Amino acid sequence: MVFRVHVEKKPGFDVEATQLTNELRTILGIESLDNVRIINRYDVEGISQELFEQTIPTVFSEPQVDDVSIDLPDTAGSTVFAVESLPGQFDQRADSASECIQLISQGERPTVRSARVYVLDGDLSDDDVAQIKSM
Repeated sequence: MVFRVHVEKKPGFDVEATQLTNELRTILGIESLDNVRIINRYDVEGISQELFEQTIPTVFSEPQVDDVSIDLPDTAGSTVFAVESLPGQFDQRADSASECIQLISQGERPTVRSARVYVLDGDLSDDDVAQIKSM
């Protein structure tokens, strides 16, 4: 069974998303971009439900600064796309998570895949979105 979790920094701790918003508005000149949210998505295979739930606050998130959800958080009215490694391409984030889970379980190393989900808020044209994706 594959388990999925979405992790997003809480407001005030979302420094990377705030910086990306400012860079896209400044460098690309997309003034209609109101906000960017970055959500880390993890897919885990080869562990039990109990172990997965145990690893959410220890491996995948920091409860003090992250919001965690199983389903993708509300993105109504936003432009959403995800970026992930190609099969066979090394994914440092997924590899580290897999190693941590193995250390916790003292068992087999599970398969972990990660992706970054970008949520763009604002009145964006197709050209604006294409420019952002090409960066």
